[in-house]
Amino acid sequence: MTDSFSSASPTPLTPPQLDEDRLSWLRLLRSKRVGISSFYKLMREFGSAPAALAALPGIAAAAGMRDYAPADLARAQGEMRAAARFGARMICYGAPEYPAALAEIDDAPPLFWAKGDLNLLQRPMVAMVGARNASGLGERTARKLASDLAEAGFVLVSGLARGIDTAAHHAALDHGTIAVLGGGVDVIYPKENKDLHGNIGKVGVLISEQPMGLAPQARHFPARNRIISGLARGLVVIEAAARSGSLITARNAGEQGREVMAVPGHPFDARASGCNMLIRDGANLVRHMEDILEVLGPAQSAASLPPEPDRSVDPPPLALDQAKLHSLILQRLGPSPIAEDQLMRDLGLPSGKLSPALLDLELNGRVTRQPGGLIAARI
Repeated sequence: MTDSFSSASPTPLTPPQLDEDRLSWLRLLRSKRVGISSFYKLMREFGSAPAALAALPGIAAAAGMRDYAPADLARAQGEMRAAARFGARMICYGAPEYPAALAEIDDAPPLFWAKGDLNLLQRPMVAMVGARNASGLGERTARKLASDLAEAGFVLVSGLARGIDTAAHHAALDHGTIAVLGGGVDVIYPKENKDLHGNIGKVGVLISEQPMGLAPQARHFPARNRIISGLARGLVVIEAAARSGSLITARNAGEQGREVMAVPGHPFDARASGCNMLIRDGANLVRHMEDILEVLGPAQSAASLPPEPDRSVDPPPLALDQAKLHSLILQRLGPSPIAEDQLMRDLGLPSGKLSPALLDLELNGRVTRQPGGLIAARI
């Protein structure tokens, strides 16, 4: 949403206790043009989700949007019923079950759906990602490292993709693994992981911030990746091309203050080029589990981890005030179009922060999109 409301006096964010309050949180987050930063700003300003929902039409009208309505009540109720049928629980920011590490990141999800052994969310975690078209050696490496880490007391976090993710989940399943999904928590993707998806939902944890039943799309995976890295103390990358989702996850991990580790590969193998680049740029080289423990230290009990956030807490601080972000974007843009990726690099911002701001500016007539992913200021 646009900045027609003030966030000068933050209101503590108290997690909902009743189903009707959870429904209001869900409706607010699912409302058109309410992203993560807007959700927290609305909650700061209005103090509760029902009050924010009531204010949305007026805020939208002030921004020039006509006939705006918040997310449909019946649709949100349908999502909650679907979650109940699947056995998923809504975990809200600030709740006891919400992972403390994830709550620390700037764009922590206000809520997500989870199914499985929720006690795993309070244990120390290591994330592992890599190539979907992994080599046999890469998959064996993932299985060995994941198994050793699980035996050492870490919960293994990955994305349930083909290749490295699948191998890591299988190896850690008996000790604890968390799969962060790009679509709805009840959507099996890829289809060949049907049994693994079902098993993780029983003895591990399936997580997604996306609506129930939503099929994953390419644009969902960068957001999924920041949760994978956000949950963990550190990230291990095994076989990743120079331009891959695994490197996006590694960049997220670095921005979140997580340790980035990579397994080196042959210089002529394109599947290892991303890992070799990470090591060249300062990532920790991994040969075996001892290298990971040297970086992270031993796994600890939940009691010795950093304390969970207060149950009545402020939302995570925004890296940039929205008005300042809009100003910075417009300063960088002119009538000559530039690529959105270039703008992202120029500003040093992740896509998850830049894209919603660009959408605001586009809807307000300040910027224009052109073919090929190019953006220009509207003069």
